[in-house]
Amino acid sequence: MNRWIAPAVAFSLLLSGCGKKENALRPTSQELRLNLHSEPPTIDPRKANDTVSFALINQCFEGLTRCNPDGEIVLAMAEKMEISEDKKRYTFLLRDAKWSDGMPVTAYDFEKTWKTQLDPSFLCESANELYFIVNARAAKSKRCSLDEVGIKALDEKTLQLDLEHPVPYLLSALATHAFFPTPNHITAAYPDWTRSHYVGNGVFVMKEWKRSDRIILEKNPFYWDRENVKLERVSFAIVEDEVTELLMYENGELDWAGAPLSSLPTEALPSLKKKADLHTSAMSGTYYYVFNCKQFPFQNTHMRKALSLAINRMAIVSNITQSGQTPAMGLIPPTIWKEPHPYFKDCDIAEAKKHFALGLKELGITAQQMPPITLSYNTAVGHHKIAQAIQEQWNAAFGISVKLANKEWKVYLDELRTHQFQVARLGLHAQFNDPIIFLDFYRFLSSENNYPQWDNPKFSNLLEIAQNTADPAERIVVLKGAEKILMDEMPIAPIYFYTQTYLQRPYVKGVHISELSNLDLKWAYLECDDRALK
Repeated sequence: MNRWIAPAVAFSLLLSGCGKKENALRPTSQELRLNLHSEPPTIDPRKANDTVSFALINQCFEGLTRCNPDGEIVLAMAEKMEISEDKKRYTFLLRDAKWSDGMPVTAYDFEKTWKTQLDPSFLCESANELYFIVNARAAKSKRCSLDEVGIKALDEKTLQLDLEHPVPYLLSALATHAFFPTPNHITAAYPDWTRSHYVGNGVFVMKEWKRSDRIILEKNPFYWDRENVKLERVSFAIVEDEVTELLMYENGELDWAGAPLSSLPTEALPSLKKKADLHTSAMSGTYYYVFNCKQFPFQNTHMRKALSLAINRMAIVSNITQSGQTPAMGLIPPTIWKEPHPYFKDCDIAEAKKHFALGLKELGITAQQMPPITLSYNTAVGHHKIAQAIQEQWNAAFGISVKLANKEWKVYLDELRTHQFQVARLGLHAQFNDPIIFLDFYRFLSSENNYPQWDNPKFSNLLEIAQNTADPAERIVVLKGAEKILMDEMPIAPIYFYTQTYLQRPYVKGVHISELSNLDLKWAYLECDDRALK
């Protein structure tokens, strides 16, 4: 079969039932075949800030802790841990572990990696995730030296971490990419190490990367817990088109299709719902648009609110996404807020028009003088359809012209980072179940992730209060107050709360996907054909 068959032809084959050659036989080896929807922009844990990069990094690296199949945070690179009475000092004793080149993993690797991320000269979009460490933010903003940061290797096996304040989600955070170590002996010697000497400490090691074609991982022979790893090989195709990916699955070329690495074509969902291997589950994530608050007309709060209120979210989840998503009238998903509060009504056209009129008045223009708005999104059929729907909704509500701009993933990320957009699509998947991960992006104007360039002193102050609030219930009240300010000013327009929908072969076992949408293959295996055992 031609893997690169034209999407339109491929989809017609799927709908007509042609080309369905599903391989019902079990595999004969422990090789899991998946697809990445695009080329990863980076595979350096210190630089990653997107789900594609995370998917690979999470297989090749491991932190002090990790999430087990029961959803519990357990020790990983750390063998033992001591916590001070005030919960502001953590001391970790590392287990005997090696990098994939056989060299020992040391506490100095952790210290060097984390301090590099906090170096003002080092571009790191997740540096803010380390700011609860003593002097971390001060060092990043050049107000103190890296030597004053509360990260210290006491010896090769002992790592000491001092916190500005108690952090209730610390052990969960330590399981995420921002806290993975990198091999100091490699990064110091090879500046392009991710291309020439890619060494990790995780379950798998990269064997091959053929650009725009495939990535091959193999079991890491030096991984400390390798006896409990059953997969020998993980093969990722790199296919951007969702219909082509589905056709590959139907033809037996993939063992998995869809979330969390890609999406299933929405046109196919009604027929796919009849399949026993289709799965849908809740997810701690939100699909939303961001407004560039430094560009006309979105420096105006009323204009941002007008466009957000005019979106018909129910129509989008009912007619386009079709995977059990729920309209988002707030930023933080119900998997985190067990009782989410709607801050506005869906498709509130009357209120939207009031804000639009106020916005025009404050901007000193008429509706006829409103320039065209450009709505940007990365390449994917689903993103395009949502953008088209919102384009029509905004035109119907306000009579404004909306241009659509479709960008390749890496180009799109670069434009977000440099704020070269007016309105742009984003999706945020929580890496741990705490509301702070959704709110902290907007705490500082200087944050690399503050794409809308919005700031509000009251909002930032509430996050400051929350981090110093010991009582969990009181802390949640404060954080809900911060979310209310965000929704009152609407630098972002929440659209829906994610679900994850995917096709999984019955013989694929042990793949762990939590509400956090992290793909963990440590315990995965395939029920092989008996012939493979002979």
